[in-house]
Amino acid sequence: MPSRPWAACSALLWLLCPVTVVAQTAAAPSPASATATVGHDARPRVQAVARVSGINLDGLLDETLWAAAQPATNFTQQDPREGEPATQRTEVRFIYDDEALYIGARMFDDQGRQGVRSYLSRRDQQQDGDYLLFILDTYHDHSGRTMFQVNPSGVKYDAGQASPSADPSWDPVWEVQTSVDDQGWTAEMRIPFAQLRFPKDSLQTWGMQIWRYVERLNETSMWSFWRKNEAGGAQHFGHLEAIRTTPKRAGIELMPYVVGKVEYVQPGQPGSPFEDDREVAWRAGGDLKMLLTSTLTLDATFNPDFGQVEADPAVVNLSAFETFFEEKRPFFVSGSGMFGFGGFNCFYCSNVSSMSLFYSRRIGRSPQGSVSRDAAYTYSPDNTTILGAAKITGRTPDGLQIGVLNAVTASEKARAVDVAGQRFEEEVEPLTNYFVGRIKKTYRNGDFTFGAIGTSVVRRFESDALEQLVPAHAEAIGVDWNLGWKKRTYSLMGNFALTQVGGTAETVQRLQASSARYFYRPDRAHGSNKLFTDRLDESLTTMRGFGGYARFAKDAGNWMGEIMTNIRSPGFEANDMAFLTRADYIWMNGNIMRAFTKPTKYYRRLDFIAGGQQQYNFDGDLNDRQLHLWAGTETPFYWGFTTSFQHRPRVLDDRATRGGAVVQRAASSAYWFDVSTDSRKRVVLGFGPNWGWNEEGARSFSSYVDVRIKPAANLLVSFSPSYQRSQSTAQFVKRFDDPTATHFFNDRVVFADLEQKTLSFNTRVSATFTPTLTLEVVARPFISSGEYGNFKEFVAPRALAKRPFTPAQLGTRLDADGRTIYVLDPDASAATANYEFDNPDFNFRSLIGNAVLRWEYRPGSTLFLVWQQDRSGSAAVGDLDLGRDSEALFNQRANNIFLVKLSYWLPR
Repeated sequence: MPSRPWAACSALLWLLCPVTVVAQTAAAPSPASATATVGHDARPRVQAVARVSGINLDGLLDETLWAAAQPATNFTQQDPREGEPATQRTEVRFIYDDEALYIGARMFDDQGRQGVRSYLSRRDQQQDGDYLLFILDTYHDHSGRTMFQVNPSGVKYDAGQASPSADPSWDPVWEVQTSVDDQGWTAEMRIPFAQLRFPKDSLQTWGMQIWRYVERLNETSMWSFWRKNEAGGAQHFGHLEAIRTTPKRAGIELMPYVVGKVEYVQPGQPGSPFEDDREVAWRAGGDLKMLLTSTLTLDATFNPDFGQVEADPAVVNLSAFETFFEEKRPFFVSGSGMFGFGGFNCFYCSNVSSMSLFYSRRIGRSPQGSVSRDAAYTYSPDNTTILGAAKITGRTPDGLQIGVLNAVTASEKARAVDVAGQRFEEEVEPLTNYFVGRIKKTYRNGDFTFGAIGTSVVRRFESDALEQLVPAHAEAIGVDWNLGWKKRTYSLMGNFALTQVGGTAETVQRLQASSARYFYRPDRAHGSNKLFTDRLDESLTTMRGFGGYARFAKDAGNWMGEIMTNIRSPGFEANDMAFLTRADYIWMNGNIMRAFTKPTKYYRRLDFIAGGQQQYNFDGDLNDRQLHLWAGTETPFYWGFTTSFQHRPRVLDDRATRGGAVVQRAASSAYWFDVSTDSRKRVVLGFGPNWGWNEEGARSFSSYVDVRIKPAANLLVSFSPSYQRSQSTAQFVKRFDDPTATHFFNDRVVFADLEQKTLSFNTRVSATFTPTLTLEVVARPFISSGEYGNFKEFVAPRALAKRPFTPAQLGTRLDADGRTIYVLDPDASAATANYEFDNPDFNFRSLIGNAVLRWEYRPGSTLFLVWQQDRSGSAAVGDLDLGRDSEALFNQRANNIFLVKLSYWLPR
């Protein structure tokens, strides 16, 4: 599946026109306005004035000092009539005192209060209605972005403190009040300087962009204009001037919390002395934020609890690779933009990953070890305890951006009872220290950014068995850059990294044999390399590798294009601190894009992409090649249509046999089609059927429907049913060492035809009672089945042909529990060994749900009431029957968790 065609473009457009993806705005000229020149060196300017009297933050703008301030006005449309004055006038004024910046905005509407559209939603989750958005470049280096957005109902959105893109997880403490009247709507904002980061200068000049969106007109307007086919961004911002600040003293914010939890969980091992179907617990901890200097901040968390975080969705993973799940824990999400490394952009690409050197979910991961002795009962914790974590983020006076994070996780022990009834404990995760350091600096007015990163993982073991399994240490260093020129129309971005991991010889052998590289593959052709590991060496206690990415592109204009390469050496290994599924590849991609941005009676926007990609391993084997076409349009009635076609010819596959010889992968083609309706309507639909096929006769079909219903201004109901039916003619089943398989390097690798069916029905209900009180209920039913048949093997390495096993070669028997076991006798002779494997057919059912009541009862302080439920079951049957499987799912005993969490914000 490709990265979603338009999603792939939107990622690029975010870099080129950072606010067009997030913001949409509208406004009209005013006679008493700030200068609105749109030349590159003469952007609009507006001055803030000092507060000389009190401001009652009520959203009414009735204080006389607002009228005395110069307004920012003369907004220009980007949509629907690019370059024309906004149809609705907007006036924005700025006032400051020693503590805060005040913003007063009047959004006129020629239909008065009837023209204003607004919806209540949780903070940072507004999707519909009018809004006003401010983007501040507080360091005025043409790269930073700090965002504050509000809608007529007072719903906040904020993002920032990261460069080059704003971090949406950032939740500063600021205030806003709004009002709707016969002239339109108003907003009155107070943003404490303590929540912002800017130079120590007493006289401040900040870059600034303002966007307004009027939903009924679908009109987006901006204060400092640039066209859709320009790169846009902070280098085109206007200027907010004349803010006088006093030297800021170091400040401290404390966020203590207490949580109580009751769990009703079905024991996984009936009769286990370590499990109870009811557990009650409580814990306390806290977060700390300290302003070390005017531009450097320390964040720390002690004994953190993330019980309010939404659970990961259910998946069925039949590959040899780990499933990626997004980080959702607030401490690690907040400020994560500073630690991002290895940016990756493409107009269209698939089956490729960006450079990853830091994946925060490794901190607090599930224990990697298990009890090594025979045991009747065992209990291992679900996650590793985080004893503490701290990070420092910000800038030095000369503009160097800094991010440093360190976390310590506890040694975790599994408890067990052996077959003789004796209890014992065994370490399953060692005491571990995680460190990441990141620096970046921008030059040439933001046109060039250069950065570096270093990571380290160090472990201390108590168990010899665990030390043979888990690396003792892992390190990585890398540099990245992004260079733009000619108003960032052209760009050259890239990165390069080195990794090293060490431990016992047994540990390094396990890494060499992992699915990321399969050094044990019998036909591997690499020679020896003393610096970087590229072949099997069972004596090694250290493995090293390198990786890199480079992209040259034309990112603006009606015609755009890109060429890029992405490389991971065979010994590249970053999984102790990052996320890596495979190494040993050299990937290339090229695309041409044509954008039609001027609306006509047939479309509002129309884009085409054509290109291709291919990939080799370090043996020189071509293991991926792809040709693709994509088209997308937005119609005059605001519907979106995208379609794409992808063809992949026959190539070699060095992963299919999971450590065995290279074979061929059949040629395949796929077609995607997606439709989305006007997002302003009360009912919004998205749907898309997709088809695929290969030269061996396998077929696949999937379809989804996204439905968003807005029955009231404070209620959103969404559900997303999806169905997928896929066939494979070469699904891996089992690999055996077989001396009679001389045609295949003494490996007997069993494959099968597989028909997999998956049905899911994600449902979400969000009710917002006030901008600070919300209830969200989520349910994710999921059913997946897989039916295996026509068991077979490849006739030879590097071939596509396969031969099925005959009834004389493959039979079945029942074990003591009545389960089917397959018995393989390759030469149908009693003189040779037989090989057995379990029936791989499966039927998996899951229902994950949670309800979260969130109340910000005072600024920065939150009460959570949480209910989480999950139930799951499985059977060794290969078909999917909705009636049978849903009945079985709801008859499954549910696990329930009830949680109350209270946090309190203490500024000092």
